[in-house]
Amino acid sequence: MNQKTLPSWELEEAAFERGFALVCGCDEAGAGPLAGPVYAGAVVLPRGLELKYLNDSKQVTPKRRDQLFDQIREQAAAWAVASVSPEEIDATDILSARIKAMQLAMDALSPAPDYALIDGNRDKGRRFAIATPHETVLKGDSRSISIAAASILAKVSRDRYMEEMAEKYPLYRFEQHKGYGTKLHYQETAVLGQPQGKASRRPVSDSCRRSVPAL
Repeated sequence: MNQKTLPSWELEEAAFERGFALVCGCDEAGAGPLAGPVYAGAVVLPRGLELKYLNDSKQVTPKRRDQLFDQIREQAAAWAVASVSPEEIDATDILSARIKAMQLAMDALSPAPDYALIDGNRDKGRRFAIATPHETVLKGDSRSISIAAASILAKVSRDRYMEEMAEKYPLYRFEQHKGYGTKLHYQETAVLGQPQGKASRRPVSDSCRRSVPAL
């Protein structure tokens, strides 16, 4: 029987051993949806802190994500959330937008980290690159406790934004699909047209791309 592996301090401790004092984790949410901004979270946790149920945000229930969101903000040594708008995503590319959002989040940390653990295997796009000394970590949100914490901040922040947009534009039902390319979202865009966001990647026909309220 396989034992479930949770994020640990292993990568952070390895960075401490190399002489880094403030190590942050960084992750983003919103690279896959057809609408809405990309959000990124950056977190420096007190060394050795353990948070029950902390894991990759995709593996945590919405209720527990909300609880962890509050706990992380209360207990972190530093935390920040940043976003890049749909207009900028379309004007550049999604990878550049992801990278920019992560760097903006790290730049907002106080005290500033001297090293970062970045989720994934990419640290630069065509327009932007990570400037903070760092390493990329494949599946980092399930391996690093700091990246897992950042994933919670990014995911909850973006979901809450899309829920606000659902109240403003209820016909799109953003509270259900959060802008992801679900069957429901395709049905809504076929009837209403695609709302503002990520036109360069949206797989809907040109006939559906008529003007609708901006997010």
